[in-house]
Amino acid sequence: METDSLDVLIVGTGHGGAQTAIALRQFKFSGSVGLLSEELDLPYERPPLSKEYLSGEKSFERLLFRKPEFWREKKVTLLLGRSVRAVDPKAHRVILGDGTQLAYERLVWATGGAPRRLSCAGSDLAGLHTIRTHADVDRLLAELPAVQQVLVVGGGYIGLEAAAVLRKLGKRVVLLEALDRVLARVAGAPLSRFYEAEHREHGVDIRLSVNVECIEGSRGKVTGVRLASGEVIPGGMVVVGIGIVPAVEPLIQAGAKADNGVNVDDFCRTSLPDIYAIGDCASQVNSFAGGARVRLESVQNATDQATCVARVLAGDPQPYRAIPWFWSNQYDLRLQTVGLSIAFDDVVVRGDPATRGFSLIYLRNRQIIALDCVNAPRDYMQGRKLVETAARPAQDLLVDLTRPLKDLVGS
Repeated sequence: METDSLDVLIVGTGHGGAQTAIALRQFKFSGSVGLLSEELDLPYERPPLSKEYLSGEKSFERLLFRKPEFWREKKVTLLLGRSVRAVDPKAHRVILGDGTQLAYERLVWATGGAPRRLSCAGSDLAGLHTIRTHADVDRLLAELPAVQQVLVVGGGYIGLEAAAVLRKLGKRVVLLEALDRVLARVAGAPLSRFYEAEHREHGVDIRLSVNVECIEGSRGKVTGVRLASGEVIPGGMVVVGIGIVPAVEPLIQAGAKADNGVNVDDFCRTSLPDIYAIGDCASQVNSFAGGARVRLESVQNATDQATCVARVLAGDPQPYRAIPWFWSNQYDLRLQTVGLSIAFDDVVVRGDPATRGFSLIYLRNRQIIALDCVNAPRDYMQGRKLVETAARPAQDLLVDLTRPLKDLVGS
């Protein structure tokens, strides 16, 4: 059985997918548009899942991008609870999980990624959780009242955000990180040490340089984690936050060029005809990464790439040139990042971390390439221009708190 063809089929209903559909209508695209997702939920925001939704501060309805009537009014067909098994780029068709074929003129792949799973013994036990979807968090919350101690595997942003919320909910938390500091892959050591101290101050037991050997269990349910050292840490729940695997297998099987995600050009076009990829699953050469090909996991990247694709499809192509930015909320700390600190060779601390308001400024060959700003929104806003202009101010000016960063633009 086959449904009618769509002018634009968007696979994935996160920030990238939803923004593509919204932007197409904003740019007066009049063709048929479909949004397809394995999930049954209306398109919704993902970042609050590990923060406001997990803590109960926001209802799921407040996470929705738009109300149901919006999609009807904009004539966007929602194909929910459907999965793509394969893509036939020559025939311009996707084969769905139930065998149905769906034809398209242009295909936008915005699937993000699947949480990376533990591969050790016991990783199939009940009580093991990831935080990627609404359903993931609902399952976690359903089990949480019966749990006293939670073990968080992974000291990246997801793990740290979850640990902060779980402490707020009154749970004992042990965080396990394989490297010698948290945030080691994305930030400099001063930021890592600051967040380690903050979490310990809030009661999180952080264990660094530890490796999980297996998940311990009884009667099919998690009872703890055994480390490579032989130590067993008890816990009734394990939350795993060790990154994602880009969900691009159907495109790769169809012949798309891929390198840690499917490769795209400056207009987010894959190597397959009339197929675009955006967001967490797309690998793109980025001028803010020194011309390296990178895959960015951020709301900014997903929404800006979506706008780029929508412009292409609406007949107004403009290459992607957006500056990367990120954020993380933990306790009463708001971290705002601008730029990419990839391959930095120096880092300047502006302000005193003891005041819980400071910035890290990353440099490469004396050029400012990124800032991490903790409770320092002014530095974040003004530092953006320093990254955009590849400024090279003297370090003594960067640490001088009497000098606003905006005064250093052009230096």
